Amino acid sequence: MNMDFKRKLPTPKEIKEMYPISDELLAVKEKNDKEIQAIFTGESDKLALVIGPCSADREDAVMEYISRLRKVQEQVKDKIVIIPRIYTNKPRTTGDGYKGMLHQPDPNENPDMLKGLIAIRKLHMRAIEETGFSCADEMLYPDNHRYLSDLLSYVAVGARSVENQSHRLTASGLDIPVGMKNPTSGDLSVMMNSITAGQHKHTFIYRGWEVQSKGNPMTHAILRGYVNKHGQSLPNYHYEDLVHLIERYGKTNLVNPGVVIDTNHANSGKKWAEQPRIAKEIVHSTVINPEIRKIVKGLMIESYLEDGAQKAEECIFGKSITDPCLGWEKTEKLILELADMR
Repeated sequence: MNMDFKRKLPTPKEIKEMYPISDELLAVKEKNDKEIQAIFTGESDKLALVIGPCSADREDAVMEYISRLRKVQEQVKDKIVIIPRIYTNKPRTTGDGYKGMLHQPDPNENPDMLKGLIAIRKLHMRAIEETGFSCADEMLYPDNHRYLSDLLSYVAVGARSVENQSHRLTASGLDIPVGMKNPTSGDLSVMMNSITAGQHKHTFIYRGWEVQSKGNPMTHAILRGYVNKHGQSLPNYHYEDLVHLIERYGKTNLVNPGVVIDTNHANSGKKWAEQPRIAKEIVHSTVINPEIRKIVKGLMIESYLEDGAQKAEECIFGKSITDPCLGWEKTEKLILELADMR
């Protein structure tokens, strides 16, 4: 094979034994899980807000950001449930560029997967311990999910992974909400098939084991916009798009029909500053149409301490080194406005 085997990494069980979650923190996570899951089963009318940096790049800045979110959460707790994004794996369209803390716990140093595994576990644990938030992460590598499986309250499967069989089958074995993004082509049948696979039972190979999944009834859609054959970004968050999704769900036997809408990526045409306008349009749609309110479970927003993005070597505290994000002042204002609209 055309690769060097550098070292054998610890198993998820070994990493968890090195950095165990306490019974106290586990109880905090279980409480969060119940509140979040109630949204996706329809028992709660609150809006989930999956919000945070495009990619977690440094522990101190991420923790500063999440600590600020905690204060806002207390102000909107009757209407909104905040699920901070701590995305520690970053998909890259060409394979080049910063791939997240799992690969590079320090963006300006060489990749180190062992340090990365430890860094991402410690960061997710610190979030629960210091803020009471159990967070969201992207399941970019299904085999790696178990390194964080006792810490996460929400998982997203990205637009480039949603058609992959391994992602679908692994999602069917999780007991937290899993969002399936529409592919970059915008073909909703791919997303709907992925949701169906996630909700069904399967037998498959996972980390060298033959496993039987039970099916995940909280597998749902994420609309993130799409790119047409000319490379143009097109949105799928408008009122008519949501009505269409309701009709698509109506032709299936899926349970808990739901959608989280990504306000950035192709929905914003990668214009990060458009996210507040888009978020408020979506919430307005939920206000005027009860069926849309019922199906829209939440929003996904890319936000950090500073507006925009930078190169890794610039080292501006709390500014994204991947996709541009909404800065803190705009973020806080938006969350409070969304709560008022609900």
